[in-house]
Amino acid sequence: MRIGILGLGRIGAFHAETLSGLDAVDSLVVTDPFADAAKAAAERFGAEVVDSPEALLAAGVDGIVVAAATDAHPALILAGVEAGIPVFCEKPVAKTMSEGVEVLKAVQGKDVPIQIGYNRRFDAGFVAARAAVQSGELGKLHTVRSTTLDPAPPPAAYIAASGGIFRDCSVHDFDIIRWVTGREVTEVYAVGGNKGADYIKDAGDADTTGAILTLDDGTIAVVSNSRHNARGYDVRMEIHGFTDSIAVGLEDKLPLRSVEPGVTFPSGTPHDFFMDRFTAAYRAELTAFTEVVAGTRPSPCTIEDALEAGWIADACTLSLHEHRPVTIEEVRQA
Repeated sequence: MRIGILGLGRIGAFHAETLSGLDAVDSLVVTDPFADAAKAAAERFGAEVVDSPEALLAAGVDGIVVAAATDAHPALILAGVEAGIPVFCEKPVAKTMSEGVEVLKAVQGKDVPIQIGYNRRFDAGFVAARAAVQSGELGKLHTVRSTTLDPAPPPAAYIAASGGIFRDCSVHDFDIIRWVTGREVTEVYAVGGNKGADYIKDAGDADTTGAILTLDDGTIAVVSNSRHNARGYDVRMEIHGFTDSIAVGLEDKLPLRSVEPGVTFPSGTPHDFFMDRFTAAYRAELTAFTEVVAGTRPSPCTIEDALEAGWIADACTLSLHEHRPVTIEEVRQA
């Protein structure tokens, strides 16, 4: 099949590399406002370069991958759907939830699949955790702990446009908690602090946060996030039930150092970047998209899924600012 890529920044170039290595993909068509980025992709992957999204949609592509800036996501999703071309779009659907809801309304009733990029759903550990929950082998769940710790904060310009740590970073934890447990979040309480880069505080954001999520069956989920984790990129989950407990990310490249006498675990070089931690997951995610394009599977992460994670992020943002518990229904109806 022939896949178009809109946006060739860090993640777009990474997707181009991944797609070029998939057996199902015969050719790539790319476009980016920066001509040098498109030229580099053409030289590296043998991609065809076009000068606009409109030209790309008219270039006979079977599916498109939207890796452009967040502000462009709604228009590019809708353009793909109007052209009848399956769409993969990096999260979020839109910069704000109201815009995301408008996108959802616009595509409802259209028979064009849309997949939103939440790659943890394709990580082997999280897949195994979901299977363990679904099988009942853990018994009734009582506690979930989810962690995302970045080795260093993004640049100031990124922070200013990110929408805040809950919508930019924690939202991955929120999505994977929903996906692994199969439950919905009903209420949140969030806290945050600033002990690192001043530009994060100046942007009205926190660099380290914690959130307590109450799930609809009473399970408690604890989410921990930080922009400052010098030892590496740390993504983990613990799921505790009345029969058994399991962990995702408990492996040799875990960026933790044990101080227990005689303990040498973890002994590997710590993960230091999200692309390192999730290389295989990204490949599985885009392989899934080729199956969506081929019509052999439904979207594994819909706009509705992405918006649910977004509501949790908005609730946490409000909770942080107002120092109180917030229900999901409150932000959904705001």
